[in-house]
Amino acid sequence: MKSFLTLCLLLISPFANCESTRAMNPIDQSMLSSFAPTGTLRVGINLGNPVLAGTDASTQKPKGVTIDIANEIGRRTGLPIQLIPFQSAGATVDAIKTGNIDLVFVAIDPVRGEDISYTPPYIQIEGAYMVKASSPFKNNTEVDVAGNQIVVGKGSAYDLYLTREIKYATLLRSASSQAVVDDFMRGQGNVAAGVKQQLESDASRYTGLRMLPDRFMVINQAIGIPKARAEYAKTSVYLSAIITELKASGFVADAMKRHGIQGAKVAE
Repeated sequence: MKSFLTLCLLLISPFANCESTRAMNPIDQSMLSSFAPTGTLRVGINLGNPVLAGTDASTQKPKGVTIDIANEIGRRTGLPIQLIPFQSAGATVDAIKTGNIDLVFVAIDPVRGEDISYTPPYIQIEGAYMVKASSPFKNNTEVDVAGNQIVVGKGSAYDLYLTREIKYATLLRSASSQAVVDDFMRGQGNVAAGVKQQLESDASRYTGLRMLPDRFMVINQAIGIPKARAEYAKTSVYLSAIITELKASGFVADAMKRHGIQGAKVAE
């Protein structure tokens, strides 16, 4: 732990305001060229998760915790930022695999981890189940039973998790996380699964729905970069140091408060 913190401090030192410190510890230009090969940091923003990002009603531009973090990374590196919105986490992952974006904010998952290098998590959110008010289900343990059908957002973190964990029930995949409740209310499945806040928000358009108590998973959200880049390991350590500092300084907690995020917490 001590050696990791020391490394973080060494990496963070270029961000100090002191000009002499900048001169002694310049940001590695080869790393920046690998990180943002076009000269602009192209950031994938997942609008399908309201804990991470949303759209400002007045400006129609993305806003949220991930936008604040992206802008801070741009400030520290001196790179211009291009925010590229997507409607699902799966779409952002596809874009980073093809090289169309340089950085994503996604849930840590071992399947995605084959192509993506993660920082430590910055936020923890919960996956939950929703059912009709008339459903006989009282708790999560009743869901994974033969004959049950669980509606999930295709390619989402909870889709990947439930694909590994569900043994008896069937998964029905909606086009996106936002479509889960609508598909469920159109008659698909008998359980809806997703990010708790997303389900609660979408369910507000309907009546006769309820959440099952507790969570079925904890979702750790992190920054991800493509392993295909030559300097990805060095970049990952660099970004990990930034995330570690932003959590410790209260930056992430302040951003969550500023954007009214509830039901989530800063990751330890």
